[in-house]
Amino acid sequence: MSHTINGRSVRLGIAGLAFSAVALAGCSSDSDGSATEGAASSRSQPSRTASSASAPASRLDVIRQRKVMTVCTTGDYRPFTYLDPKTKQYQGIDVDMAKSLATSLDARIQWVPTTWKTLMPDFTTKCDIGMGGVSISTERAQQAFFSEPVLTEGKTPITLCKNVARYDTVAEINAPGVRSITPEGGTNEKFARANYPRGTVTTWKDNNTIFDQIIAGKADVMTTDASETVWVAHTHPQLCAVHPEKPFNFSQKAYLVPRGDTVFQEYVNQWLTTARHDGTWSKATKPWFGATTLS
Repeated sequence: MSHTINGRSVRLGIAGLAFSAVALAGCSSDSDGSATEGAASSRSQPSRTASSASAPASRLDVIRQRKVMTVCTTGDYRPFTYLDPKTKQYQGIDVDMAKSLATSLDARIQWVPTTWKTLMPDFTTKCDIGMGGVSISTERAQQAFFSEPVLTEGKTPITLCKNVARYDTVAEINAPGVRSITPEGGTNEKFARANYPRGTVTTWKDNNTIFDQIIAGKADVMTTDASETVWVAHTHPQLCAVHPEKPFNFSQKAYLVPRGDTVFQEYVNQWLTTARHDGTWSKATKPWFGATTLS
């Protein structure tokens, strides 16, 4: 009620000023009415120009105009984003999805290499969108918007196929003598150290060879994102993902879009919905997940 009253008061004040201005203009019109009208027009014009200039264009329009979509990606997280050191080409599920999105906008992709540590500052200053297995977090949500989730998953074990029944609960892995291996740093190590204090947790620096340690018998199990366990099991017949459809915890992956840009966010969401139903998503995931589907 007070808001309405205040609003009416402001409008009445403006109306009164406008009436006074008209009256003054009428008094001076005999001497130089056209000059007075022109001066009033010139004074009001900059205000309208500044107002229109202050409204930023959506990234959707910017991309369509320049025909280029800048994509931040780390290139180190299969199955989502991987920069092949030999070919210098990106590959992965989200790499293919980025190409589909760019095509829908009649644009080409300009890849912007980043790291997990510098992802957010790089995204907010250099990129139209961030793609490549990016997990939704409140920390990131303070700096950017997310698309609708592309995957809902969590941490789950991967081990030798013959040992699946031995390591399918946290309690079984958190036992003396059980050797967990985890990449150095990141959410996998954090999860392992928090949940397996009674077991042995060993870190490994090379994420491309870490699963070979399980095959070689130097570690028993690794707990990582369900999507990664499905990909590894698809490419390493000796290893099996342990209940990837029922992970130990909850997380989601999505695409980063500029904070406040609801127009571009809605476009990305609509494109993603279409991609899930026209075979684009299935085509992107099949080389990595095989017949297994994650959503």
